[in-house]
Amino acid sequence: MFRLTDEHEHRFREDGYLMVEGLYDPEEMELLLNVGRFDGEKASLVRAAEDTEGRESKLWLTSDTDREDIYNAICRGRRMVDTLERLMGDEVYLYHYKMMVKEPRVGGAWEWHQDYGYWYHNQALYPDMASCYIAVDRAHRGNGCLQVIRGSHRLGRIEHGRYGTQVGADPKRVELALEHLDHVYCEMSPGTALFFHANVLHRSDPNESDDPRWSLICCYNTRHNPCQDRPGHPSYRPLGKWDDGRIKEVGRRQWAELAATAGPEAATAGPEAGPGA
Repeated sequence: MFRLTDEHEHRFREDGYLMVEGLYDPEEMELLLNVGRFDGEKASLVRAAEDTEGRESKLWLTSDTDREDIYNAICRGRRMVDTLERLMGDEVYLYHYKMMVKEPRVGGAWEWHQDYGYWYHNQALYPDMASCYIAVDRAHRGNGCLQVIRGSHRLGRIEHGRYGTQVGADPKRVELALEHLDHVYCEMSPGTALFFHANVLHRSDPNESDDPRWSLICCYNTRHNPCQDRPGHPSYRPLGKWDDGRIKEVGRRQWAELAATAGPEAATAGPEAGPGA
């Protein structure tokens, strides 16, 4: 079981992010992938965002914390929440979570941006917010893994504008940052997690490979940080923490229910078929 150390905290303060390999085990990621693939209710929430070349990346987003499902078991799990509370030095609550899907050969890019570049306009007073990106499939350069600029959280909020149907950071400011700070490609195996501050500049390239790239991103605000209450971006509400064992408990039950109604395709997705298979 992962335990946060003083060195981890130091790295997060300096770099703006912390990568933890194997935070979630293969069965947990397999259950999450299979549930995500066959979850018709979440599929109805999917929207596509175009990059500057018109290529689409798909995602769904929700702040529903009332469901007993595998998404909430991860977002509310102590493995996740206790780590973020120590990194942020404050109680956190779930702002929202989202599943990102870059399909093989067609999944588009995400422009350089800061999450606080969006959330600032929700009247979040401080940038004291953070997210955790979980690789559900293997993420590598070919299928558009996440990229970050190390230490960019210390630049403050950068002006954002619209590029394609996305909102991105001022390209000239990003170019200046890249002259002085490290550009890091976050290649990750399934179950690896990346905790990152809301002011970290990040982006991803299009998926040029035959490999899908699924990821779950869990986003949090801190208790002391007031913001506008709106769907998908709520103001403070206490987050009851769940024991981490509920990920498999709830995930197995949810997957069994979905598989029973999913048809023949679900028969090929099971313990023998790893994430991305």
